[in-house]
Amino acid sequence: MTRVILIARGKELTGFCLKGHANPASVAGEDIVCAAISSAAYLIANTLTDRFSVRAAIRVRDGFFSLFLPETSDAASALLWGFADHLNALSAQYPDQLQIKIIHSSNSEVRSNAET
Repeated sequence: MTRVILIARGKELTGFCLKGHANPASVAGEDIVCAAISSAAYLIANTLTDRFSVRAAIRVRDGFFSLFLPETSDAASALLWGFADHLNALSAQYPDQLQIKIIHSSNSEVRSNAET
């Protein structure tokens, strides 16, 4: 199962943390849910950093992807809310493979908890 933590500060989303694989028993490259989640995460990260020129702390390793924005904007938050909508739609279709939680807190506090 992939677990997603979305980080909110007020009404703005300021980051996310993805942990795990949607279906760990599947053959690498054949899990469509995991591919959809990963592709969307990379799209968000690349759009924020390359197109919007937003500074982001990004960490990626097998089964883990995190993105935190030290500063946000309406556009960056809207993009992250779109990512949340996409993940919620996937979760509705594949509830046993994707779990989503929103945490309302400061980025530094959530970062220390999410990355352990």
